Amino acid sequence: MNTNSNSYTMIYAAIMVIVVAFMLSFTSGVLKEKQGKNVELDKKKQILTSLKVDTKGQDIEKLYADIVKKDIIVDMQGTLKSEEGGFDIDIAKENAKKPEDRKLPVYVCEVEGATKYVFSMRGTGLWGPIWGYLSMNEDLNTVYGSYFSHAGETPGLGAEIATHRFQSEFVGKKILNAEGDFVSIAVVKAGKTADGQDFVDGISGGTITSTGVDKMLKESIGQYTNYIKLNRGK
Repeated sequence: MNTNSNSYTMIYAAIMVIVVAFMLSFTSGVLKEKQGKNVELDKKKQILTSLKVDTKGQDIEKLYADIVKKDIIVDMQGTLKSEEGGFDIDIAKENAKKPEDRKLPVYVCEVEGATKYVFSMRGTGLWGPIWGYLSMNEDLNTVYGSYFSHAGETPGLGAEIATHRFQSEFVGKKILNAEGDFVSIAVVKAGKTADGQDFVDGISGGTITSTGVDKMLKESIGQYTNYIKLNRGK
């Protein structure tokens, strides 16, 4: 075949496209399982962090299995839908559904002999999605720990929600008022207060992200109100 002909060039180009496409497809298939495993491990680490568990240098799989006893699924009426499978729930997708169709994960855990509950959160910051987990004591009212993260908030400003300093502010705060009604935890400007509810200081210079966290807490934890009321004191 004449290597200088147009036909040769076209055939050569077509073969190269096929070879490269095959290699990319093969590589993607090989890495997909590993990538999925890394995402799963990161999610488990986030849940454990909300429980104030030190995961550094630890076997995350074993640690998670030891601490998280159940990952149940409930609906917004507080009704138990499944005794397992909560870990696989995608909160972002559930939030896009009608409230009556949503499935909510609840992680029932044991830390130092005490029962803890972990609830999932999802919201919007300044530049994109924010998310997190809030762990509660057995009274289903007092915050035991928290974890927040983001997709692209501004470093030194909104991104500070991912720091221990901000997350530790929620410890000991209550989500219910004296009458047992859900009021959430307010995120306010430094020096400000919130009537009728516990509050934490927002991020200085990160007003929109702080507002996003405040709204996320109200809406995400608020979805568990009926579950909390039905299971308090059990």
